[in-house]
Amino acid sequence: MNQDITLNEDGIEQIELRHYTQNAYLNYSMYVINDRALPNLCDGLKPVQRRIVYAMSELGLKASAKFKKSARTIGDVIGKFHPHGDSACYEAMVLMAQSFTYRYPLVDGQGNWGSQDDPKSFAAMRYTESRLQNYADILLAELGQGTVEWKPNFDGTLEEPEILPARLPNVLLNGGSGIAVGMATDIPPHNLREVASACVHLLENPKASVAEICKHIKGPDFPTEAELITPAAEIRELYQTGRGSLKARATYVIENGEIVINALPYQVSGAKVLEQIAAQMQKKKLPMVVDLRDESDHENPTRIVIVPRSNRIDQDSVMSHLFSTTDLEKNYRVNFNMIGINKRPQVKDIATLLTEWLQFRTVTVRRRLQNRLDKILDRLHILEGLLIAFLNIDEVIKIIRKEDKPKPALMKAFSLSERQAEAILELKLRQLAKLEEIKIKTEQKELSEERKTLEALLKSATKLKQFIKAEIIADAEKFGDARRTPLVEREEAKAFSEVELISTEPVTIVLSERGWVRAAKGHDVDPAALQYKSGDSFKLAAYGKSSQLAIFMDSTGKAYSLPAHSLPSARGQGEPLSGRVTAPSGASFKGVIIGEDERDVLLASDAGYGFVAKIGDLTSKNKTGKNILRLPKGAEVLPALVVNDYEKDLIIAVTNEGRMLMFAINQLPRLAKGKGNKIIGIPSGRVADRIEFVVAITTLGEEDSLTVYAGRRHHNLKPADLQHYFGERGRRGNKLPRGFQNVDRIEVNAKDKPAVNKESADD
Repeated sequence: MNQDITLNEDGIEQIELRHYTQNAYLNYSMYVINDRALPNLCDGLKPVQRRIVYAMSELGLKASAKFKKSARTIGDVIGKFHPHGDSACYEAMVLMAQSFTYRYPLVDGQGNWGSQDDPKSFAAMRYTESRLQNYADILLAELGQGTVEWKPNFDGTLEEPEILPARLPNVLLNGGSGIAVGMATDIPPHNLREVASACVHLLENPKASVAEICKHIKGPDFPTEAELITPAAEIRELYQTGRGSLKARATYVIENGEIVINALPYQVSGAKVLEQIAAQMQKKKLPMVVDLRDESDHENPTRIVIVPRSNRIDQDSVMSHLFSTTDLEKNYRVNFNMIGINKRPQVKDIATLLTEWLQFRTVTVRRRLQNRLDKILDRLHILEGLLIAFLNIDEVIKIIRKEDKPKPALMKAFSLSERQAEAILELKLRQLAKLEEIKIKTEQKELSEERKTLEALLKSATKLKQFIKAEIIADAEKFGDARRTPLVEREEAKAFSEVELISTEPVTIVLSERGWVRAAKGHDVDPAALQYKSGDSFKLAAYGKSSQLAIFMDSTGKAYSLPAHSLPSARGQGEPLSGRVTAPSGASFKGVIIGEDERDVLLASDAGYGFVAKIGDLTSKNKTGKNILRLPKGAEVLPALVVNDYEKDLIIAVTNEGRMLMFAINQLPRLAKGKGNKIIGIPSGRVADRIEFVVAITTLGEEDSLTVYAGRRHHNLKPADLQHYFGERGRRGNKLPRGFQNVDRIEVNAKDKPAVNKESADD
């Protein structure tokens, strides 16, 4: 008696509640694990699936039979083998009939069996009809040949097979998923030919590694034709451990500038994908797409058309965004958890799984051959007795006519066994013809040859292995097909950033003297002609795109970055920058620049120091900005300048004393921040006392000219004239002509741009 159970004075068993609940829950969980949720390694089926397939075979619903109402099948299943709900049982049957759910469907359905968009939209079982698919022969062909154990059904009136004698590892071919108590299973489907090839290799090389098996089984093969983009190394690790994840991605083609999605990942609804994309379009999170159509039909089960706004849109980038944000790319959990040949649940690697299945297959084939051999031996024994009877037919007839109990008399007269005597007595008169004797001898000869073959197979492990191998190859040839899921390694999908989702348009960033900022659409805006607040005026402008960051430099050398699209429109007077960023007290804004992150920019102070940086080096996520330019004592920040070509551009610096120096800009270092190197030589102390400092600085090409403005006078310097000011970095430079030394500003005249008129140059 269990030590937890005691008997009271009335003889009633008593048990502690905690022990009772513990045992009850344990029993329930083991039932769910073994008899409901997890597939069996041997045939790859759960009990309900096995019972459906067996019940259909018992009803004679083979692939060649006529269809029969599904309600009839379900009635047999729940009435004879599976006493559970009819709707749950029918749903299990439906899944086995859906070609988009099962890689190799077991049931052939007629009527509405659901669609990929809505797998549960199938008709009721009273409307649909069904029969088994040819593939079901893989599971049923050897059932009546002594191959598996049988057990009583739930009420003990019938027998059902414990497992089906699968000729191929269906647990891998069709996979399966289920949730038990404390464990779950997620086995993806695989290609029949690949799995069969791996089984053959494992028969020839029993100690084959997972890496060797992966040369045959490249990866899962889903019913849909979407790409499996999981790297081969990750798939190999998945097969090594029995756990992991997979990633499948929809496939698409470009037709006349439109994106056409022609295959969706496994278990993904096209209707849901359309809904997800449409939702993004409505929320204006997909401005590069103007139209979305579903052109799916019987010929093209999946055809979703996405129309970009223009042919300049990068379709691959759009799809990368959709892969990241919709079900066009889907992750699948993998867990090779199943009931093994020891009848216990376990997570198995691919090598262990196939090895155990081959052990099961070997036992099954051995039992099948032994069963056949036993029948042959029994038949040969009977034929031997029949032959004796034919050779002594007159005496046999005489005994049968005269004896009250002919069986013992026959056994005694011809030394026959009871089985042989019974067979002789069951002979019909028409079988006494001479022709029957020839038939018996022919059958005896054929069975004797088959007996030798079977005995040779059963005695030799090598021959048996070759026999199993030949059967696997034959089944692979009969039921196999080409891989549907292509294995392609792709880059990780990336969603558009907030900036990328903003339509890219040319903008002009305008900064006023008092630090007010605004963004005007286009590059043909005259910033000086815009309206400014009383006492304010135009200071600087920068030209870029709405998707870029505008960089502002303050008088302390700090840089601040703001998205160009977030700046106020130029229709108004803008907003003060101090409301957007947190600048040091008393600081003013000295520069604005916009461009690609890799674009070069010249940063300098009027002390004559500077360096070249990347625009990306100046960006900051903080409102407080980023320290970039270190200023010598008394120095001020000069406006930042875009460098077109670091290797070829020249730099010109002019001081307030009319000294000008030109040199190659690549003589300045590339830095992310700092003071920089000396551009033009100014004696120490003169900057701190504001005696001498740089008043203007610019970059220009080798063939560009320069205009120097001094008051109302201006002077054009052609490339040949500029050679007079060419020197080494850090030199004092040469004096400008008398009358042009008090420089206000300098302006570059590009080679292709008309030069400034020289009418007032001699005034």
